[in-house]
Amino acid sequence: MKRVSVRRSPVHGRGVFALRSLVAGERVFEYKGEVISWRRAANRYRQANTGHTFLFGLTDGRVIDGGRGGNSARWLNHACDANCTAFEIEGRVFIEAAIDIAAGEELFISYALAIDDVRTDQVEEQYACRCGSRSCRGTMLGEP
Repeated sequence: MKRVSVRRSPVHGRGVFALRSLVAGERVFEYKGEVISWRRAANRYRQANTGHTFLFGLTDGRVIDGGRGGNSARWLNHACDANCTAFEIEGRVFIEAAIDIAAGEELFISYALAIDDVRTDQVEEQYACRCGSRSCRGTMLGEP
């Protein structure tokens, strides 16, 4: 039985929603896509000039580009109080429920994005969080 579906999200664009209850610690799916270098990813998205990417960084310095050969995991939205966690095993990224999630709830991870740019007001606005949780940090960026 399918566990999740992608549909319009009240937080941002599309989101991933539980079709059935998920229990804490349950592996939901793998984040799939083309594995490439950061340099290639940066060039690819600079040329696209969309400001929207599906990149997931790996510990070895490469990234998974969910926009190329990816699956529904690429539609996971950010929330400061995420109900899912992402973890890497041998160059593969898996998403699991961090808490029990009821059928119909949207699944979230904390992006904790890292940037090389100085964190100006304009940069902060570009990475503004709109998750609406009580613990919202106001940004999808990780600690500076």
